[in-house]
Formats: sequence, C-alpha cells, structure tokens
Amino acid sequence: MTDQPQHVVIVGAGLGGLRTAQQLRSAGYQGRISLVGAEHHAPYDRPPLSKQLLTGEWDAERTVLAGPDTVEELGVRLHLGLPAVALRPDAGGHELELADGSALRGDAVVIATGLVARALPGQPAAVHTLRTLDDALALRSALEGAGSLLVVGAGFIGAEVASAARGRGLDVTVLEALPAPSAHALGPQLGALAGRLLTEAGVDLRTSATTTGFADVPAGVAVELAGGGRVVADVAVVGIGGAPHLGWLDGAGVDGSRGLHCGPDGRVHGLDAVWAVGDVAAWDDPAHGDRHRHEHWTSATDQGAVVARDIIGAPPPPRTVPYFWSDQFGLKIQVLGRPELADGLVPLHGTGLDDGPVRGTVAAYTAGERVVGVAGFGAARLVARYRPLVAANAALAEARETAAALSG
Repeated sequence: MTDQPQHVVIVGAGLGGLRTAQQLRSAGYQGRISLVGAEHHAPYDRPPLSKQLLTGEWDAERTVLAGPDTVEELGVRLHLGLPAVALRPDAGGHELELADGSALRGDAVVIATGLVARALPGQPAAVHTLRTLDDALALRSALEGAGSLLVVGAGFIGAEVASAARGRGLDVTVLEALPAPSAHALGPQLGALAGRLLTEAGVDLRTSATTTGFADVPAGVAVELAGGGRVVADVAVVGIGGAPHLGWLDGAGVDGSRGLHCGPDGRVHGLDAVWAVGDVAAWDDPAHGDRHRHEHWTSATDQGAVVARDIIGAPPPPRTVPYFWSDQFGLKIQVLGRPELADGLVPLHGTGLDDGPVRGTVAAYTAGERVVGVAGFGAARLVARYRPLVAANAALAEARETAAALSG
C-alpha cells in the first residue's frame, strides 16, 4: 500500500462522508482527513428524520452519528457550515473552494454531498420539504398545532410522514401523480400493496392526481388539482424526491445532472483521484452491465468501504447486495437487489397480492427466470433468507424451492 495520498478531502458530512472517513482509518490510513459539511450540525442520521424524530420519539441529539469525541478519535478535521462552491482539479492535487472564500487542497477527493429536495413550481415558503434535520424539526413543530396534513408525493418519505401524522391523530391526504405509491422503488404491483397501508390507516390517498398550483386561502395551504377541485390542509409537505447536489461542480468538467458516473470502485470518470459515494454516485454495476445510482442508507455505508480501500490501494471488501427499507404504520418494508431490472413479479409468501393481509407478503422480482430482487412487508425473517439467492442472481426455481421449505 504505497503512494497513499497525504490528504483526503471528503465533501459532504453526512452518512457517506463519515463512513468513508471511518473506513479509511479502519483500513490503516494515517494521513490527513478533512470532512466538509454544508450544514452546521455534526454528522447525523437521516432515516430517523421522517420516523422517530418526526413522531417525537427521539430528540435531535439521538440522530447524531459522530460527536466531538468520535471525531477527535478519528483524527478528522471538520469544516461545518461551509458549503463547497468549486473544485479545481490539476495534476498536483485538487483545490476545493468553500463558501467563505477559504480553500482546502487535497491529493484525493471524495464527493458525498447527497441530494437537495425537489420543490413544485411556485411552491410557497410555508410548504415544507423534508431532507435535513432543520427541515424535520420545522415540520414536527408545525404538526404539533395542526389538525390536518397534505402530502404531495407518496414515495417512502411521503408515506413515512403520513404515518407519523396519523400517529399524532391528524387527518391526512396524500396526492400521488403515478397510479400507485412508491412505484419507482417497488414497481406498480407492490406499490399498490404499499398503498393499502396508507388507506387501511385512514389516509385519504389519491393516485393519478396532478397538482396545477397553489391557491391563496385565509388559513393553511391549498393546492389546485388538474381536472378541478382543490385540497386544503393546515400543513403541507412536498415529498417528490431529490436532485444530486452537484451544481458546485459546474466548472470541473463533468456532467453531474444525473449523478456522477463512477467505476465499480467509486472513481469518478473524467476526474483523476476523485471518488463519489451515496446519493450523488452512479456506479457501474459489472454484475448487470449497467450504471446504478442507489439513493439509500446502506449504499452510502457499503460504498464508503469500497472507496476507502481503493484510495489506499487495499483489496476491496466483499460485494454486497443492495438493500433498503421503510417503516410505515408499524410495518417494515424491505427490498433486496435491483427491482428496476425486473420484468416479472412472483409471490413467494403471504396473500397480499391476492387482497389478503399486507403483513407477511414476500415476492421475488425476476428478469427472465432469474431473481434480481426480493421484497417483503413485515417479514424480516423471511426476507433475510433470500439474500444469498439475490446475490447469486439465482434461478427462480431456487427461490420457489426456498419458499416451499420455509413454508413447510
């Protein structure tokens, strides 16, 4: 492990950036590490923002991933509250310019700046989005005095916010432009199953619902609907996904509009000694021959381990299976693998796809006769048994045999 960089600059102090720093130290790196964050907060965990923090079960301190003692032990220098504004690569290293005009120079750079929440055209300042700790605290405060909530977007974030609001006793309306909730993550069939969690919990779910703008009302927030009508609520939140936070790279000579294109080791194509992890990183997937940007918690952790070892020239860690989850209405939805590659869906356990209970339903995503993913609803023990099959891109027949053995 020779010719290691002397200074690694990590841009983004969220989970991906922090895990990369931790993995560098775990792999034996002894050089300097700088961790740059746009927010003033110490690195914190995002999944609880739409769950335990929003419900009031947790306070903000419980979301912290690395306090002062952890940072000191890692030997990492933090630069918080200083968004990156430019990266200037050259043969002798890279200069990172920060918002206050200062600069850091490193001979290796890791980009982990995450996403920025998308907004609707003309979205008023009073309408919430949920991406940061401050966003979550502001929304929690608004819900405390509210009787009704409007959620635009029925993806995982929107559904989790609806779950938290129903737990507080609010009337909740969810508008989704697609025919089924969470269709991008789960596909239409399992998306419809996720929709049942909303409606069975008393949410007014309206699919194929397009908003045309916001209306002025004496109190609260109102949106106009295509085809006529409006929805009015005390509080509104827009959860329509996020865009890679990469505008600060405009002068670096790479196109980040769909995420940074990286090799399977996380190296950014077109930039020497620059890596990317997490939501901004679109990695080549040798197993499936495509490029994939995985906007989920586990990918940031897994990719941080790969990048840290590549930076110092160490062997890569074992390949992992993509995984994500969502907690809604007292039930955990879990997904393994690459559902977006599927051309079929095969039930393995439960009867949710035949209008039976949602809980306990497990299904395989298939491409031809191969399993490319597995999803489960409140069935963690079962889902775990399919991880080796998804990792091996196993034949559907093996999944059916496993299902029969587990059900026997």
